[in-house]
Amino acid sequence: MIQLDVIRETALKLMEKAAIEIPDDYLTGLKNIADKEDGDLSSFVLEAMLENYEVAKEDRRAMCADTGVPRWYVKMGNEVAVEGGPVALEEALRQSTASSTIDLPLRPNRVHPLWRTDYNNNVGINAPEIEYSFEPDSDWLDLTTVHKGGLFGTDYRMLFPGDGINGIKRFYIDSLVAFGRRGLACQPAIIGIGLGGSKDITMLLGKQAACLRTVGDRNPDPKIAELEEQFKKIGNSIGIGAMGFVGNSMVVDCHIEVGYCHTGGLPMSVHAFCLSSRRATARLFADGRVSFRTNPNWFTPFMRRETVEWPPEKKPSKKYA
Repeated sequence: MIQLDVIRETALKLMEKAAIEIPDDYLTGLKNIADKEDGDLSSFVLEAMLENYEVAKEDRRAMCADTGVPRWYVKMGNEVAVEGGPVALEEALRQSTASSTIDLPLRPNRVHPLWRTDYNNNVGINAPEIEYSFEPDSDWLDLTTVHKGGLFGTDYRMLFPGDGINGIKRFYIDSLVAFGRRGLACQPAIIGIGLGGSKDITMLLGKQAACLRTVGDRNPDPKIAELEEQFKKIGNSIGIGAMGFVGNSMVVDCHIEVGYCHTGGLPMSVHAFCLSSRRATARLFADGRVSFRTNPNWFTPFMRRETVEWPPEKKPSKKYA
């Protein structure tokens, strides 16, 4: 059984790592596009960002004054046992969020939408968000925290099947131009795209694609993987660079996740992760062991659920497809 004190201690460390330490995959991706940037102001911003990351790590301070809105992703092995159960787990994550906001510190960004009530700890009604996934034949617990901006950098549109790939590209470009020209996102960033599902699911998929996959990772569907490469190139060819200045460094990488949807529609969402790509993951075991990493490994084959109901070598008939 995984003990609550281990969960609390791990959650505090994760909050610190996410706020201060840039994941290696993102840092490498950022350096790669910085080398190719030819816009003067964009190059200056990228250089300043890279210097700031080093200073933040040395001083153990948050790398950006706006630390976003902390959220949690929990992947539970099917055989895992947690002291106190899921309710106690959520209490521990909420407590760790509040403590980290005060001690690191993080900016207390959470307020009531109407009364603007602020407890100065990023905890309140339905905050922080805690999302769950599960994994068969496993007895560990994965905790991932993501500190993502909570204002803009997200858009949604209901397309139609007839819009096809060109319609998807058009909305993608529209979104990136709006993000860059209107200051709705901090780029360069990892872009996540959700395609399909219902309206709420396409938003979840897009945000998870942006926040929970690493730079260079590709969708297992080769055609979707090809689209990811195309969309990365398109995003860096629209004339926008770092923080909206003229350049060619808007997209560090592009990730696409899909879900089966209604026959009459094609819901789509576009999400820009923060330029700091703040995420950290830990795996907890019943014997007290904890291992930290920066790859959430959220989208496992089981998570995508493609073959839950039938073997992968057998395709369902059109009648039930």
